[in-house]
Amino acid sequence: MKKLILASLLIVTAAFAAQGHAALFDDKEARKKILELEATTTTQHQAAQADLAALKKTQQVIEQRLAEIEAITKGQGLLDMQNQIEGLKQEVAKLKGELELASHNVNLTQQRQKDLYGDADARLRKLEQGQPGANASANPNPVAAAEAPPASVAAPVATVAAAPVASTPEPAKNSQEYQLLELAHGLAKEAKYKDAFNAYDKFLKDYPNSAYAPDAMYGLGYAQFALKNYKSAMATQQKLLDAHPDSPRAADALFNIANSQFQLGMVPAAKKTLRDLLAKYPNSEVIPAAQKRLKALDAIK
Repeated sequence: MKKLILASLLIVTAAFAAQGHAALFDDKEARKKILELEATTTTQHQAAQADLAALKKTQQVIEQRLAEIEAITKGQGLLDMQNQIEGLKQEVAKLKGELELASHNVNLTQQRQKDLYGDADARLRKLEQGQPGANASANPNPVAAAEAPPASVAAPVATVAAAPVASTPEPAKNSQEYQLLELAHGLAKEAKYKDAFNAYDKFLKDYPNSAYAPDAMYGLGYAQFALKNYKSAMATQQKLLDAHPDSPRAADALFNIANSQFQLGMVPAAKKTLRDLLAKYPNSEVIPAAQKRLKALDAIK
C-alpha cells in the first residue's frame, strides 16, 4: 500500500514538474516575442519620427517661401511696378491717339499747301502776263500761299525756263558725242524728262571734259526740275555755275535755281537769285522772263 501511495506521489510530482517546465518555456517565448515586437515598434517609431521631421522641415520651407511671396505681393515695389505699367499703357494709348491726329493734320496741311500754291502760281502767271485782277484771290493770306512749300509744279515748264537746246557750235554730226547730246535734247523737248535725265547723265559721265558739258549740265538740272527734284536741280545748276561761270548757260542756270527756290517756298531766296541774275547777266535772253518773275514775286504781299 505504501508503495502504491509512493508511486502515486512520484507520478503527481513528475506531472507538476513537467507542467512547470512547460510553463517556464512558454514564458520565455512570450518574452522573446514581446522583445521582438518592441524592437520592431521602436524601429517603426523612429522611422515615423524621421519622416515626420522631414515633413516638418518641408513644411517650414514651404511656409517660408509663401511668406516671401506674400511679402513680394504686398510689397510697395511690385505695386509701383504695376502702377508704372498701367501708366505706360495709358501713355501709349495717348500717343497713339496723338499720332493719328497728327497724321490727319499733316494730310490736311499738305492738301491746303497744294491748294494755296496753285492759287499763288496762277496769280504769278497773271502778273507776268500783265493781266488784271492778279491781286484778287480767294485766299486771304497770299504771303502764306507764296511761301508754303509747294506740293507740285503747277506752272508749265515753258513758263519756267526755255527747254535745253545746244548753245555751242555743233560737234561732228557723225560722232557719238553729238548723237548722245542731241538724243538728250530731243527727249527733253518731248517732255520725256526721266529718259532725258539718264541721257544727260550718261553724256557727262562719258564726256566730262567736253566743250558741251555746260549744255549737258543745264539739261540735267532742267530735267531734275521737271521731275520735281528741286533740291537736286539747284545743286546741279550751282555746279554748272561753279565750273563754268562764263558759260552762256550760266544765266539760265540761275533762273532755274530761282524757280526751284520758289517751288520749295524759298521766296526771299528766289528774289535774291533773280536780282543776282539781273546784275550779273544783264544781256542774257532770259532777262525779260526773270524781270517778270521778280516783279510778280515782289507784288505778293
